[in-house]
Amino acid sequence: MKIDWKTFLEEAGAEITNDRVAHFGNPVREQKVTLSGLVFADLGHLGVIAAHGADAESFLQSQLGNDVGQVNESTSQLTSYSTPKGRMLGLMRLFRQGDTWYLRLPGDTLEAVIQRLRMFVMRADVTLEDVSDNFIAIGVSGEQAGEELAGVTGSVPGAVDAVTHAADISVLRVPGIQPRYEVYISSQDAAQRVWDSLNVRGAPVGESAWRLLEIYAGLPTIFAATSELFVAQMTNLQLLNGVSFKKGCYPGQEIVARMQYLGTLKRRMYRGVIDTEQAISPGDSLFGSDNSEQAIGRIVDAQPHPDGGQVALAVLQIKSAESGDLHLGSAEGPVMLLESLPYAFTDD
Repeated sequence: MKIDWKTFLEEAGAEITNDRVAHFGNPVREQKVTLSGLVFADLGHLGVIAAHGADAESFLQSQLGNDVGQVNESTSQLTSYSTPKGRMLGLMRLFRQGDTWYLRLPGDTLEAVIQRLRMFVMRADVTLEDVSDNFIAIGVSGEQAGEELAGVTGSVPGAVDAVTHAADISVLRVPGIQPRYEVYISSQDAAQRVWDSLNVRGAPVGESAWRLLEIYAGLPTIFAATSELFVAQMTNLQLLNGVSFKKGCYPGQEIVARMQYLGTLKRRMYRGVIDTEQAISPGDSLFGSDNSEQAIGRIVDAQPHPDGGQVALAVLQIKSAESGDLHLGSAEGPVMLLESLPYAFTDD
């Protein structure tokens, strides 16, 4: 996080730990308003990789799991980067500005992803850089989010996955239970104008609140703790336009295609509430009550719910999920009760 931006946030009341905004003084209230009101958040927990050069598009097309050719300056795309065994190293949102491609992903997976990508550049004319410090990223959510943003940025994308650019500001529309946007700003003056404008009728919230919105949208996140655990379909990417089955080869493509066309999917991602106040981390195991030795699932992400307990996304054995016998940490651990996702399992 840039020092000047950190100072600005602290003066605005932010409690910051390890360059991440934890909250603005009342995390419980923040979680409550997040689910229904107009909120905005610093997205400093995310990183950005830039790819540029004459071969950038063809290189990314050969490495990522979605069809890069479908992305232009007016669209963004959910996509993944996998090992040859089909396990995701990273999950990112791809967008473009001019001749530069940007990959937005959690900061704790950025280094592993960029290093692996660089291994395959060979003689291609492509340069990969960590440009996280080139942007100040702000997330905005709420029924009036688009109207509020348009008042300061001039325009906002109308459809999910659409993108608008204006001067030093790029706005991405992303899925959400309410209209939701990610704003990437290349100057602090512009970032402060956006922040101050939103602060008139909106409420600033911390990282946890923003991640709660990701969970409610049914959007998976791959953190360092869950890197190489899941194949794309296990996190519902085929239901989120996050994987292509028609493009050419890429690392892990054979595994992903075989799972799709041979009907071998035995695990998928579900959302549920876990009756505990204890912290839950990505990668934590879930068990059935009849087996304390073999985990039946893993947590993708979990955040506190304002009414108590934790809301979580978890990759679970389909058979176990249908039985409803789900426990965190052990066969006797807190119960996880499943809820509906905002999209259907239409691939059955």
